[in-house]
Amino acid sequence: MSNNVMNEEIYVTKPVLPPFEEYEEYLRDIWNTHQLTNLGKYTLEFIGQLKEYLDVEQCLTLCNGHMALEMILQAMNLSGEVITTPFTFASTTHAIVRNGLTPVFCDIKESDCTIDADKIESLITDKTSAIVPVHVYGMPCDIKKIEEIAKKHNLKVIYDAAHAFGEKVNGESIAKAGDASMFSFHATKAFNTIEGGCAVTNDYDVIKRVYQLHNFGIMDEENVEYVGANAKMNEFQAAMGLCNLKHFEENRLKRKKLYDYYRERLSKIKGIQLLKYDEDAVELNYTYCPIIVNEDDYGINRDDLHKLLGEQGIHVRKYFYPITNEFACYKDFDFNGDVPIAHRVSRQILTLPLYTDLEMYQVQRICDLIEKREMKNESRN
Repeated sequence: MSNNVMNEEIYVTKPVLPPFEEYEEYLRDIWNTHQLTNLGKYTLEFIGQLKEYLDVEQCLTLCNGHMALEMILQAMNLSGEVITTPFTFASTTHAIVRNGLTPVFCDIKESDCTIDADKIESLITDKTSAIVPVHVYGMPCDIKKIEEIAKKHNLKVIYDAAHAFGEKVNGESIAKAGDASMFSFHATKAFNTIEGGCAVTNDYDVIKRVYQLHNFGIMDEENVEYVGANAKMNEFQAAMGLCNLKHFEENRLKRKKLYDYYRERLSKIKGIQLLKYDEDAVELNYTYCPIIVNEDDYGINRDDLHKLLGEQGIHVRKYFYPITNEFACYKDFDFNGDVPIAHRVSRQILTLPLYTDLEMYQVQRICDLIEKREMKNESRN
């Protein structure tokens, strides 16, 4: 292996960008019209394409995925407790707390790191108003089971689908699950609008209220009817979304080849566990490639592997660690829920590089290094 390959830096992700000439066409028009925000023509066009692509009746683009989730929760006028998972990005828990709601944490399944639907019902009280599951790493939650529980107890279900854009379960868009979902279009996602996100639902009243909230609650020049926020998507973001949507499927298939190679190689290594999903029923977007490191079988722990890969220029992430109920900002909160699996897995999880421009030889090198366990003889000096 050449010194150049040995010394190259490989990061856990890299934003996907469309051909510059395609984006430039939109930029020229934006420059000519001077319409930069407030539901411009490209934002409206993008919303229309998203509704068709995601197969939903209602969609509104927003400045980021977090505000999409926060606006949905506010629009539903929830109160009391919300059952969710701590094995997620900070945004999920923050959106719940910032709406004056109390998160109740449910443990996860080690097989795919999603919320354990079999443990949800035991957490329901007379204060519970909703469930906020997370399609973590794009792994679909047990949608059917969660829907059954929600109907039985008259609860709302809002999916944090930040990682799951474009995915399908049994041939149906994952965006159709629950009462509403939010998607993130952050630069690190499989589909991005630089920053951005959207709220989707088949409930007109929900999207109407999100719309009313996302521009400060302003109804017209003289009337502000709701305590809203500034969560609008701008025309530059929408233009990037229109460009990237054209290439999403071809980029997804590129990532699938890399993901499949990871799975083939790493599944043979004792102590390295990959997440499980029904390959016949689920169509992933292949944004992430997480592994669980079992020290007893592998020989070194997650933190050691993280360090050793880093010494070789392979920048992986402990994603998600710590879990959100262990954040310093929540040390004085009295959250309910026993989550031993989430706690343990957060200390074993490692997310490997995976993005559209990643080369197969780079994935092969990463797998070689993980397979060897001893990497000091691969010194970059």
